[in-house]
Amino acid sequence: MAEHNAHTSNVLERFLRYVQVDTQSAEEHADVTPSSAIQFDLANLLADELRDLGAENVEVTDHAYVVAHIPASAGCEDRPRLGLLAHLDTTQVVSGFGVKPHIVHYEGGELVCGTVDGTPVSIGPDKVPALNTLCGEDLVCSDGTTLLGGDDKAGVAEIMALVERLVRHPELKHPALGICFCPDEEIGHGAALLDLDRFGCTYAYTVDGGPLGELEWECFNACEVTVRFAGYSIHPGDAKDRMVNAANLMVNYHNMLPAHMRPEHTEGYEGYIHLQNCSATVEYACARYIVRDHDARKFQDKIDLMERAARFLNDELGCERVTVEAHQEYRNMAEIVSDYPELVDTAKEAFAAAGVEPHVIPIRGGTDGAQLSFRGLPCPNLSTGAFCCHGVNEFVPVSSLEKMVDVLEELVRRFA
Repeated sequence: MAEHNAHTSNVLERFLRYVQVDTQSAEEHADVTPSSAIQFDLANLLADELRDLGAENVEVTDHAYVVAHIPASAGCEDRPRLGLLAHLDTTQVVSGFGVKPHIVHYEGGELVCGTVDGTPVSIGPDKVPALNTLCGEDLVCSDGTTLLGGDDKAGVAEIMALVERLVRHPELKHPALGICFCPDEEIGHGAALLDLDRFGCTYAYTVDGGPLGELEWECFNACEVTVRFAGYSIHPGDAKDRMVNAANLMVNYHNMLPAHMRPEHTEGYEGYIHLQNCSATVEYACARYIVRDHDARKFQDKIDLMERAARFLNDELGCERVTVEAHQEYRNMAEIVSDYPELVDTAKEAFAAAGVEPHVIPIRGGTDGAQLSFRGLPCPNLSTGAFCCHGVNEFVPVSSLEKMVDVLEELVRRFA
């Protein structure tokens, strides 16, 4: 049995501490990195802790990237440097300010994380079947007023706990490691500004997945699509054959997009078109969508469909009042990682050695690994143990936090 069974970590203490540091990214400031200055708070904290652990070349960049190097264990100095990454920010979809984590001992039925205005905030096995396997477990939850922040502070805590374990136990074999915590992953920026030459890694893994055992090397192709509607406002009493209501145009446009392509009706490898937000008056309306698909052709078909819907409305109106602007976010990293099957195989071995059954699944989302892979650093994604991310029902089993530190130990040992 592997040596890690003799060691425990302070991963739980770290996780409880990190989630209380506000780090929400801000879509409205996506033109700068980081999009929110508060991400520096956690970045600086982690950098100080890495220095205390003896990490080398520790830096917080002007864009809030935390980068550090961990020297190889004795005898492994000639091995290629391996990267481990997680992200600092949490989503702004649900409030992440003032997170109050606590531990619930789950005994079955509804998992109640807190009470808000007298109403329990809960979720049950009907929505999360995995709860049936977690009876008797301690689960970290928020108080129900915010998300928890397991995405991706669980990954941050697990990587930091691994670093401390390796420092405390120099007999554990590992190559030189590159550690990076990125800002703004939740708004699609992620690792875009990471200096890969200075990072100096040959391969890497993100620790940004879901339930324990998930291993992912395929992700969506992704873009954001902004659709704008120009109306013509006039007094409703004089509107006949003259008014063009931009709000109605937006409704008509949205209803032309197939309902079966909405995310609430898709799973597995099925892509989607998702209306994220919209605003509308008679004079002007704007709808922001995200488009996702693992298959590059089907992905482009969805964008083409949105453009055809706009042309149809413009043709009916006899002028251009609907415009579509698509912005590419990331591509399916399978195009790159498929050439490095050894990275997936090694991760499978690491999970199994730590007593975890690996589940290779496609990500219904994206990770920093997508950008990194296309920039020349192949980078599959590993689980963190988190469930129900981006919502007030988010939780992380305590045992999963600890087990992922074991998995990471097994992983770096194999690269030694």
